[in-house]
Amino acid sequence: MTAQPFDRTLVRKYNVPGPRYTSYPTAPHFQNDLPDFVVNDHLKRNNETPRPLSLYFHIPFCKTLCWYCGCTTVIGANRGRVDPYLKTLDREMERKAAHLHPDREVVQIHFGGGTPTFLSPQEIRWIGDRIRHHFRIAPDAEVGVEIDPRRLTRDHVKALADAGFNRASLGIQDNNPVVQEAIHRIQPFPLVEQAVRWLREEGFESLNFDLIYGLPHQTVESFDATLDEVLTLEPDRFAIYTYAHVPWIKPAQRLLEGAALPGPKEKLAMQEHIVTRLSREGYRYIGMDHYAREDNELTRALDDGSLRRNFQGYSTFAGVDIYGFGMSAISEIGGLYLQNPREIGAYQKAVEERDFPNFRACSLSEDDEIRRAFIMALMCHGRLDFVEQSELLGVEVQTYFADELQDLAPLIDDGLVELDDEGITVTGLGRLLLRNIAMVFDAYLESDAQRYSRAI
Repeated sequence: MTAQPFDRTLVRKYNVPGPRYTSYPTAPHFQNDLPDFVVNDHLKRNNETPRPLSLYFHIPFCKTLCWYCGCTTVIGANRGRVDPYLKTLDREMERKAAHLHPDREVVQIHFGGGTPTFLSPQEIRWIGDRIRHHFRIAPDAEVGVEIDPRRLTRDHVKALADAGFNRASLGIQDNNPVVQEAIHRIQPFPLVEQAVRWLREEGFESLNFDLIYGLPHQTVESFDATLDEVLTLEPDRFAIYTYAHVPWIKPAQRLLEGAALPGPKEKLAMQEHIVTRLSREGYRYIGMDHYAREDNELTRALDDGSLRRNFQGYSTFAGVDIYGFGMSAISEIGGLYLQNPREIGAYQKAVEERDFPNFRACSLSEDDEIRRAFIMALMCHGRLDFVEQSELLGVEVQTYFADELQDLAPLIDDGLVELDDEGITVTGLGRLLLRNIAMVFDAYLESDAQRYSRAI
């Protein structure tokens, strides 16, 4: 994918706050008072048939804080909180599994955080055993884990393999020592090389590298040097995120404000270079942040129409329900989102009191369902056929979205999208700004734009 040049006027125009659309409605619109009978009705209908499952586990612990981080974490070296937390996860699995259709099979598992490899090898094996105890795991399930190479041991990798993990995502961010010092994450590249070697020796099938652009002191040239190094390790995928500066949500990010943060034009230049460089190296640009080799399952999902977007980014399974476990974890169950409490004590208390320990939820209306499908199709495929979408959604989309299609006019003039009688096509330039295009179809946006990071 090659984008046309992006001038300063357009940078200013489109560098506005907006969601990343890992859900629709987005998390700020979840409610605190959704009645239990609504949740129970969704769960009952959702388990009438043995639909496939995806499980997400939030492991929040980190030994130290990276100053750019926007995740929900528990910081500190005190391991005394880990065992009670794992036992709460076990209890949550037990309570939620009791609601499932007995023939439901888990096709995907993901451990995020925090730092899942904060757990000891023994704890990793134990939680893997408990998952297999509570759920039916498909023989070919994708089982992934996020890894911090700084404190990874060979025993950790062996334990992950023993627990059934076969995919790993390594947090790298940037290899430049000046950048690492500025973000409070010192991680020499040999640690990454060592982690990759161990994972491949233990038979992991797919490796993803997480990088971030827009951090202090980064330039196109410095980030390209990081790409030079990490490409020697031949990962299967990349997730390369733009740094989201939201100090009103994550106060620690204020520590970066005196540093040399790149401006929006510099960040966009980095993104354009990343897309061009990785395309030349044999990686397909999947969509926001994500790149994969041509033979990777993520690329195949893009080609066969099964690509979807969820709270972990892009995924290979369409139509799969997500059951979330742990503090802040979000479940996506049909037309229902459920979020667990974001504080560890409140989460543990809620698990003892309720089968589904949500403190916020969202039951989608008919309009929400239509807009979600429309926005996710834009985010995942970059092309919408009006006849096909009308059949899928049960509405005449050109009539239903008549106002929004008119609102696309400035984006058409700026070269982000093309519109004709048959559908909408996102251009190469528009693929760099998918958030801005999706925002046109967001019925909630005007009331809460200030809650989000900027698009560039």
